[in-house]
Amino acid sequence: GEEHYNCISALHKSMRGSDENASLYWLARMLEGGEDPLYVARRLVRFASEDIGLADPLALTQAVAAYQGCHFIGMPECEVILAQCVVYFARAPKSIEVYRAYGNVKECLRKHTGPLPPVPLHLRNAPTRLMKNLGYGKGYKYNPMYKEPVEQDYLPEELKGIDFFKEQKT
Repeated sequence: GEEHYNCISALHKSMRGSDENASLYWLARMLEGGEDPLYVARRLVRFASEDIGLADPLALTQAVAAYQGCHFIGMPECEVILAQCVVYFARAPKSIEVYRAYGNVKECLRKHTGPLPPVPLHLRNAPTRLMKNLGYGKGYKYNPMYKEPVEQDYLPEELKGIDFFKEQKT
């Protein structure tokens, strides 16, 4: 019932708050209460990107490995795998930079009126002669061929200069 959601919320907030003791308590309370370890593991995968993100990109690897470990061996053996992951997450630095930036992109798309801007011609795929003749892919600079950073626009003209990492939700 509701306690299921209360406990997973407490686990998330304890890890987010870097409290490894409370994180272990809420994990154990869920597992000892019969919670599906794969449910917990799935939530840890989300937490890795939502709350830790780029502050420790290996967190996602840890979470996926924990999920796979739980899937392979099940309870009760997988409890220590989840415990290790939970403590790792509680101790990890946190960053919601990507989470916020992606939210800003979604907000931009939702607020847009009319048709969405077309993909710039130089970024379009040109698998046919007709598409090449129409200018698809023309002027695209293949970055690995250059020693220096390439000056090239990747967003539609209407979004030129926007920075989703700096845009604030209102």
